[in-house]
Amino acid sequence: MSSNVSASATIAAPADVVFAILSDARQHPRIDGSGTVLGLAQGPDRLELGSKFAMRMKMGAKYQTPNTVVEFEPGRRIAWKHFAPHRWRYELEPLGDASTRVTETWDISRWPIGARQVLRAMFAEKTRAGIEQTLVKLAEAAEADAGR
Repeated sequence: MSSNVSASATIAAPADVVFAILSDARQHPRIDGSGTVLGLAQGPDRLELGSKFAMRMKMGAKYQTPNTVVEFEPGRRIAWKHFAPHRWRYELEPLGDASTRVTETWDISRWPIGARQVLRAMFAEKTRAGIEQTLVKLAEAAEADAGR
C-alpha cells in the first residue's frame, strides 16, 4: 500500500510562475481546493528551506497550523510539515512548451504503518479530492498570472 496520496496536472504556465504562487503562503487560500485554508496568520513574504509560517484554517472549528518548509528546490519542489510527520509536497517538471507538470502529494510515509493505515482509511479520498481541486485552482491562478 502506498503511503502517499497524489495527483498531477499539466499547467499552461512556466514553472517559475507556478512556483511563485506556491512559495507565497499568502496565495495558498487562492489555490486551496479543500476549502480549509482561510489565510496566512504569520510568515515571510517568500518561503524557503526552514521558513516557518502559520495558516488560519477551518475544518469544523477555526484553528491555526504552524508549518516549516522541509524541502525546497527553487522552481522544482517545495514541501512543508506541521507538528505531525506528514508532508504536503509540490513537485514541478518544466515542459518544453512553457507549461509545467505539477504533482501535489500528501506524504504520510513518516507515520508508523498502523497510523498510515488509519490515516488512509479516514482521509485518503477526501484528500485526493482536495488535491485534484487544488491543482485546478493552481492552474487557473498560474495561467492568469502568466498572461499578465
